[in-house]
Amino acid sequence: MIVKIVKKIPPKKLIVILVLIGLALFAYIKFRKPSGQESIYQTAKAERGTIASTVSGSGAVTSTNSAQVATSVSGTVSRVYVKDGDEVKANQVIAEVDLDQESNQSYLQSLSSYQSAKNSLASAKITSQTLKSEMVAAQQDFIDQALYKGKDEDSPLYIQLNAEKKAAEKKYDNQANVIAQNETALSSSWYSLQQRSPVIYAPASGKITGFSLQEGSVLTSQKNSSNVAVSSRIANVITSASPMISIALTEVDIPKVKIGNKAKVILDAFAGKTFTGKVISIDTTGAVSSGVTTYPTVIQLDFQLTDIYPNMSASAGIIVDSKDNVLMIPISAVQNRDGQSVVRILKDGALEYVTVETGISSDTAIEIVSGMTEGQEAVTAVITPTAGNGTGSSASPFGIRPGGFGGGRFNR
Repeated sequence: MIVKIVKKIPPKKLIVILVLIGLALFAYIKFRKPSGQESIYQTAKAERGTIASTVSGSGAVTSTNSAQVATSVSGTVSRVYVKDGDEVKANQVIAEVDLDQESNQSYLQSLSSYQSAKNSLASAKITSQTLKSEMVAAQQDFIDQALYKGKDEDSPLYIQLNAEKKAAEKKYDNQANVIAQNETALSSSWYSLQQRSPVIYAPASGKITGFSLQEGSVLTSQKNSSNVAVSSRIANVITSASPMISIALTEVDIPKVKIGNKAKVILDAFAGKTFTGKVISIDTTGAVSSGVTTYPTVIQLDFQLTDIYPNMSASAGIIVDSKDNVLMIPISAVQNRDGQSVVRILKDGALEYVTVETGISSDTAIEIVSGMTEGQEAVTAVITPTAGNGTGSSASPFGIRPGGFGGGRFNR
């Protein structure tokens, strides 16, 4: 019977009917709700533990536990007193150089400047002693001739002796500034002399590294654009200091940070390693770049490390607050609804929103002050079944992965 009916239908109409039947069947299979299948909810229990709130920033290593051994001379190395890896003391002689004519002339000029600065300081100290004697004598004259004899403050003798006393005191005080200036000049001339000296000294105590000078090695001085010799590094001395990291914090985060805050540091050069440290400096003046203000914050690492070099890229999380034994859940389980913090929970198999009061938060968890009890489960992900041969998972609307904070479990 059906065959006879089909034979009576024109071929073109038959094709259209078959296409429509196929489309209807496809839509039914594709969009019908599978019987017996419901959404699956991933949950995490509200648990007690320690939570730490952090602020983050990125930057670089600014200084390390490495001091440069440098010289600006040119000539031939005549003596070598250490080898790579040796322990040295500050100002220990490392090597000596037979200077070429140009470097020898610079050395003699620096030696003359150093000796002149040394003599000036000695002369300033002698003058200070003389002025001190004059000041004491003037003070004693004022006491003997004016105060003890009861001279009136308006008397000529009182005025004269008081003026002489004050003048002597001022000269002595001013001489202290002269001595300080001469001490600075002497330090500067000594540094210049060391840089031009045929003797190369260790700048600090520690282990010498990167040292490859040998007797007979030729040193060539480097010059800047003004044709002035500049220092060249010939080695490093690893000291007992800890490296420091400078990171940039935003104007929102900087008020939360205090000196002494603990920090965790990650260096790009050391994949998979986390270093600890503490904040030792905060630049509250800040720096503006492209209209954005940031505040350099210095973190000193807790350990002495030899493989960290200046300008290595770094990022850090500074702990600005922490609490122990607090109730917490995954931060992604908390939503904002009509200006309130809410959490979805399962009650009798159905979703229910509960209003919660939150406290501090970390990158993954948030404190629940009220609204939930320990052991209560918050929904962190919804898995929607797909038609066909099983269930397919949808991305969590809360942004947490299965098996995340609190272990999680699946409820039907």
